[in-house]
Amino acid sequence: MVELLGQRDEVLRAVEDGFRTVDVHVRGNEVTLAGTPGDVALVTRLVDELVDMAAAGTPLSPDVVRRTVTMLAAGADARPADVLTFNILSSRGKTIRPKTAGQKDYVDAIDRHTVTFGIGPAGTGKTYLAMAKAVQALQARQVNRIVLTRPAVEAGERLGFLPGTLADKIDPYLRPLHDALHDMVDPESIPRLMEAGTIEVAPLAYMRGRTLNDAFIILDEAQNTSTEQMKMFLTRLGFGSKVVVTGDVTQTDLPSGTTSGLRVVESILADVDDVAFCRLSSHDVVRHRLVGEIIDAYARWDRS
Repeated sequence: MVELLGQRDEVLRAVEDGFRTVDVHVRGNEVTLAGTPGDVALVTRLVDELVDMAAAGTPLSPDVVRRTVTMLAAGADARPADVLTFNILSSRGKTIRPKTAGQKDYVDAIDRHTVTFGIGPAGTGKTYLAMAKAVQALQARQVNRIVLTRPAVEAGERLGFLPGTLADKIDPYLRPLHDALHDMVDPESIPRLMEAGTIEVAPLAYMRGRTLNDAFIILDEAQNTSTEQMKMFLTRLGFGSKVVVTGDVTQTDLPSGTTSGLRVVESILADVDDVAFCRLSSHDVVRHRLVGEIIDAYARWDRS
């Protein structure tokens, strides 16, 4: 009951904030709900889901309540308790798990298919969850190495001639991949794993001419690939490998007149077996609440 209510009743208050028309009373180990039948039934489901999450060891918080309410209100097929208690990877004292029904579908698609496309706006966990699945596959010895790549395309700014070695010059483009990797693997072991080739982080241009066997390959920021680059990357696939391609078609930094390979790839590969396309939306954003609202506002502006 203590876990269900939260510290200083923060979970209980989040339930009350989500349903202003329902009176929630707690006495001992009993929760009494009063209000319209439809709302009471929804809050009853919400409390049942929270009880199951607490029993599974998932820490409850106002954010967990909000995500559960969103899934219940949207009529998602998956139970919120099944989504929010699904552990992908436990590392460095924290557990990585999907936080929305869309993210759970994305993770399931990676498990079921050889090639998976995760398409959606910023903050939906496309790259982060793909990285977690890659580390999980490496730890389970399903693959021998992880290959992380992204096109070296400037995001609106002219960076000019960066100083240093070749590695120094391309590092700013690959830094987001390094950051995610540090969350999941002991930072002290990363240089050793990279030196041994177990983890490779490289720009997309380095992929040409290679065949990648027994590898988990992630292409990030795929909206900045041309059609030819996308074809080149997908044909690197070797035996025993898995590919995840992530990107957001609304944030293309390619020169004008260049078609994004991510925009056209679904129409090209729509009928190919073992290829999945997962579309995430503003409902799957796991950054600050405002990020989802900003994405929706820009979408409305684009349409107008």
